[in-house]
Amino acid sequence: MDLTDRFKQALLLMFELHSKQKRKGTTIPYVSHLLAVTTTVLVNGSSEDEAIAALLHDAAEDAGGKETLTLIKERFGDRVSEIVEHCSDTLEADKPPWQPRKEAYLTNLATVNDPSILIVSIADKLHNAKSILKDYKIVGTKLWSRFSATEQQIIWYYQSLLSIYQSKSQLCPSQLIEELQQTINELEYNLE
Repeated sequence: MDLTDRFKQALLLMFELHSKQKRKGTTIPYVSHLLAVTTTVLVNGSSEDEAIAALLHDAAEDAGGKETLTLIKERFGDRVSEIVEHCSDTLEADKPPWQPRKEAYLTNLATVNDPSILIVSIADKLHNAKSILKDYKIVGTKLWSRFSATEQQIIWYYQSLLSIYQSKSQLCPSQLIEELQQTINELEYNLE
């Protein structure tokens, strides 16, 4: 697949929306996460729409809500907008509490049978889980102060995600499911 000017425009929008953001509790530019998710999507044979959605998967959630989602729809079409919306756990500027927000995301994800949404979702959650594990190995239990959830809640969330992806294994790349499972297992092992 060749990437077109649409992908370049999505890169520019992603940079415009997220260039001043950092990963939680770090000095790492947030765009590194968006690029990592996009790389995972691209190397798994995805379409340009999926790659654009990967670049913008946090844009509505973290940079403008419904207004940003409307902008994405206008610039990149219904398909990209739909994927981004399903990969967002809220479109509200003042995010609801962590637990109900994650429960709602899980409930929504369980109803999804669209491989495009699932590939972007699992690529996102896999990179997040790997980042948590890496940071835990560096800073130890201080890591958990970065989150508005406990370590037990975070493990519960990733186990729940894994269970949903496993139930949809015919729609998700199996190597990503296996990689997520290994990452969660290693994180749980390190916490014992």
